[in-house]
Amino acid sequence: MDQVPGSPQEPKDARGGDGLPACYRHPDRTTGIHCTRCEKPICPDCMVSASVGFHCPDCVRSGGGTGRSATATAPRTLAGGAIAANPRLITLILMGLNIAVFIAVQAEGPRLLSELGMLGRTPPGYLPQGVAEGEWYRLVTAMFLHQEIPHIAFNMLSLWWLGPPLEAALGRLRFTALYMLSGLGGSALTYLVANPAGFSLGASGAIFGLLGATAVLMRRLRYDMKPVLILLGLNLVFTFTWPNISWQAHIGGLVVGAAVAYGMVHAPRGRRNLVQAATCAVALLAIVAVVWVRTLQLVG
Repeated sequence: MDQVPGSPQEPKDARGGDGLPACYRHPDRTTGIHCTRCEKPICPDCMVSASVGFHCPDCVRSGGGTGRSATATAPRTLAGGAIAANPRLITLILMGLNIAVFIAVQAEGPRLLSELGMLGRTPPGYLPQGVAEGEWYRLVTAMFLHQEIPHIAFNMLSLWWLGPPLEAALGRLRFTALYMLSGLGGSALTYLVANPAGFSLGASGAIFGLLGATAVLMRRLRYDMKPVLILLGLNLVFTFTWPNISWQAHIGGLVVGAAVAYGMVHAPRGRRNLVQAATCAVALLAIVAVVWVRTLQLVG
């Protein structure tokens, strides 16, 4: 029976006139290179560079017969996340969301602010609204809400400076979880401690969470801690001395961000995913518990 070049029936040890074997994918090309995993002959077009020698496309796709998938042998970040080609993608998306909401606020005015801002509960005599009235979404929407240009400009500049290094070190999924939990931590502490009729907004809680995570990461990598500690100290001074700043959001975000980051970068390799998921789950449950207890206090 006639054989089509490159078909499964092609003899594995086919050789050209010079005595060299033919590439297993291109039988018309002889080669002296073999895959260092399966030893199949491969031509220059099929060679995939590896730390030792070259691999064939089949071994690269399958993980090389190691019993693990190709993704299992792929390089990972410090926290075990997949290394992304663009380590700024999530940071840019978060910035885009904040800017889009800011533009919407400028177009809609006070109505959107009153519907999305962080509000515990309105005083008697007003239309009931707030987290205590079941509007838990405010814990999230307030994180993306800004009213003034200096406010959003400072927060977005901080996000651009802190976000990409953390996103590269943690991976996209873990960085997203860190950001959201930090922001929720800031909202929860504001709800617990501040005047329930007070109104707050902004990404500062999440930003302080990233700042705390940066300190944890630098400590983990044994970098010089002075720059980040000085920056943290200055921000804390502004937090407690500058008027109209919700220190509760800053401290809540800082504590949650540092705790979540610690669990992510110090998780043992063998149980890394489990420990990291448990860390995020505990942080989320703590936030829910704080909100639930405070709600009982306000409506009880």
